[in-house]
Amino acid sequence: MRTGPLSFDPVLVGNRETDAWAAYYRHDWPKFLTAAVGMVAAGFGMPPHRTLAAAWCVLRANQAWAPYPDNHPDAARAHMRHFYELVAHTLPLEPVEAARLEVEWWRVHRAHQHSQDVTEEELIAALVDLYSYVYCTGRDAVRPAAEKRVDAMDLSDRWVRAGCHLDDPLLAAERRTLVASYAALRVAVER
Repeated sequence: MRTGPLSFDPVLVGNRETDAWAAYYRHDWPKFLTAAVGMVAAGFGMPPHRTLAAAWCVLRANQAWAPYPDNHPDAARAHMRHFYELVAHTLPLEPVEAARLEVEWWRVHRAHQHSQDVTEEELIAALVDLYSYVYCTGRDAVRPAAEKRVDAMDLSDRWVRAGCHLDDPLLAAERRTLVASYAALRVAVER
């Protein structure tokens, strides 16, 4: 059975995204690219050449975003726009807007990581904006997925502060929580 953006396997996508997050924080870009290929393949069901091109865009966007505090949000948005141009073959979306929403949740997450003035609710709202736009789904339907993803981000942030060890139980908890987030998103987009 072929998967796609409305019929993805939450376990596969959640596992690959956990691998990508771990590689991102360890700046292990070859492993990040491998995880991104798996995540894009599982999440969007595009042909292999388009999957590889889209995963490359995700890698380049994350490399542009990674430096703190001197990251490159315009470059990250440009790479994600190209990603969403590739994804637009499977979802009815406008790539510039999808890229803006994607990088916006990255911005809110980073602000939340470094300031107590940015709340979890703001981060949830940024994810709800992205999910409801990309999947053409009601905000209330995607909120549980966004809430679980914010929980996974909290676990990831704690894992980073603890030293980014691959055998840390926080990473396993993050993995379970991301899978749960994608399971909730799958329920929302199937409606």
